[in-house]
Amino acid sequence: MDVEYALLALGFFAFCGGLIDAAVGGGGLVQVPALLHALPQYSLATVFGTNKLAVLGGNVFSIFSYVRRINIVWKLMLPTLASAFIFAFLGALSVSLVPKTIMEYGVFAILVVMAVYTFAKKDLGRVHSHVQCGTKEIALGIFFGGLIGFYDGLFGPGSGSFLLFVFVRFFGFDFLNASASAKLVNLGTFSAALLFFIPSGNVLWAIGGVVALCNIAGALTGTFLSLRYGSGFVRVFFLILLVFLIGRMALSLFF
Repeated sequence: MDVEYALLALGFFAFCGGLIDAAVGGGGLVQVPALLHALPQYSLATVFGTNKLAVLGGNVFSIFSYVRRINIVWKLMLPTLASAFIFAFLGALSVSLVPKTIMEYGVFAILVVMAVYTFAKKDLGRVHSHVQCGTKEIALGIFFGGLIGFYDGLFGPGSGSFLLFVFVRFFGFDFLNASASAKLVNLGTFSAALLFFIPSGNVLWAIGGVVALCNIAGALTGTFLSLRYGSGFVRVFFLILLVFLIGRMALSLFF
């Protein structure tokens, strides 16, 4: 009964994580703690590897739904994705080298900055600007792709939200286009991390498969809501998520 309850709880959180991830990113900040709680006997690497397997499924289904409706800026996305892929693999190799506490404080500070900036800029992400894909923009894409890719391989939760914010703030995307583009880059980071986690035996296939199915269901729901209600919905959802995550992390870090 305990096992059945644990799987049911994991499935619920995986559905919520998939929904959040498809709309605004950051679903891992719901799903990873659930996995850590349900799998205390396993290493951090195994929990992260199992999570990457699950979110990869939801990510693929989100991308298929988005690309039919959103014009992807491939000239920018391809080098960004390539950089994210390479550095995500390097990040996964470094899982055991960076203290988790340092990473948590860093993520908390970034979330606060993102929330303040998005609240202050009322029109941020409401209108999609034409992206000039020159050398500067491609270089920025490679830089941010590598930076967030490394973080995603190393720790992971929140990487989709960071990517979404970068695409809105630095490239003039609206929130809907930014969400779709973030999913594409995350496809590279999740795949790269699994290239390390699978050969090293850090994936629980049965549990990961169940969590993946629930994550896919949530991802399809989140994608439908985003496409149905547009950038205004994604912006509000993004801000609600940031406030929730900041509060949650503050309680765990300072109290």
